[in-house]
Amino acid sequence: MDATLTHSEEDLYKKRHRIRIAVSLFFFCQGIAFASWASRIPIIKAHLNLSEGQLGTILLMLPVGQLATMALSGKLVTKYGSASVLRIVPIAYALVLCSIPFAQNAWQLGAILLLFGVSGNMCNISVNTQGVATEQIFKKSIMTSFHGAWSIAGFTGALVGLLTMNFGLNTLSHFLLILIIVIGNTLINHKYLVPGKSPQKEKRSFFAKPEGGLLQLGIIGFFSMATEGAMFDWSGVYFKEIVQAPEKFVVVGYASFMIMMATGRFVGDAVIRKLGRKRTLQYSGLLMFIGMMTSVIYPEFIICTLAFMLVGIGVACNVPSIYSLAGQNKNVPSGVALAMVSSISYLGFLMGPPLIGYIAEVFSLRYSYGIFACFGLLMFFMVGRLSLFKETSPA
Repeated sequence: MDATLTHSEEDLYKKRHRIRIAVSLFFFCQGIAFASWASRIPIIKAHLNLSEGQLGTILLMLPVGQLATMALSGKLVTKYGSASVLRIVPIAYALVLCSIPFAQNAWQLGAILLLFGVSGNMCNISVNTQGVATEQIFKKSIMTSFHGAWSIAGFTGALVGLLTMNFGLNTLSHFLLILIIVIGNTLINHKYLVPGKSPQKEKRSFFAKPEGGLLQLGIIGFFSMATEGAMFDWSGVYFKEIVQAPEKFVVVGYASFMIMMATGRFVGDAVIRKLGRKRTLQYSGLLMFIGMMTSVIYPEFIICTLAFMLVGIGVACNVPSIYSLAGQNKNVPSGVALAMVSSISYLGFLMGPPLIGYIAEVFSLRYSYGIFACFGLLMFFMVGRLSLFKETSPA
């Protein structure tokens, strides 16, 4: 478990449903903060008079901040406990969000986004460590429902952004509203987090070679998150240029993917309990492959919509599952293990979309999607060879 408990296990078990609600709300608050920023990007771009190239460069500062502090996040969660870190970093994350409207030029926005990435990563590692701890109290898979809360927050954040713009609220007022929500959640729910610190296991450098199981989980996460990145950033372009959907329907591909990914996360725990993590991850890889390859072979509107839905279901359970398995590692503290796996996985999210573009520039976007479809197939075979699933984990 994430913690050397300060309360009895029996007491935690009695409070387990309230703990689950609290952790879900921390996932939700992190998601709505990020989605609120994303919903205001066009307005901020226009306000600072940024070109597409300038914006693209500035947006890289966010993942740079996330990757640069993976080691620090793991160490803080290990030393102080994920509950203690979560009492501070979500508010810091929302405060950085509120500072974005004060940027007067490109370099100021870039610096703020660097801090946004740093605080967001600390939220990510600590809240997922809490998810692992809560799952172990339940002694069954519940991690995908936490990530489902994050997905729902994405829709909610976009809706809040749309409503605040329609009511004439400026960006600062919008972000202050999110800050109030985050502070309120922290004040109400921090006392229901799983207490304690990660047990101090053998000391090791974060930058030492990860043990085999963690490295393999990271690579599986890389395949899944590269596919997610391809769908997030390129599905609209694919529907416009390859499917040649009417302008008002180009968003259908992205929406179908997102809806099924969110749905998959809420039903995923039941699927994992029935099939086990190994088979669920293998089937997920196959769905990723079939969905993306179908969209390549049959670039028709209805078929591609259904194909993108398959991809959404395929990626839904992957990251929650590998995070859950990483957090149960017996040789590395939960926070450090999660940071290691996240570092490798997130490279897929960071490198996937540019790689799609580079391949499309030389060949075509269909060719790019065909190559990325193979990630699902590689994931299927890699999961099949993993010995990690022999361990007793919540299922």
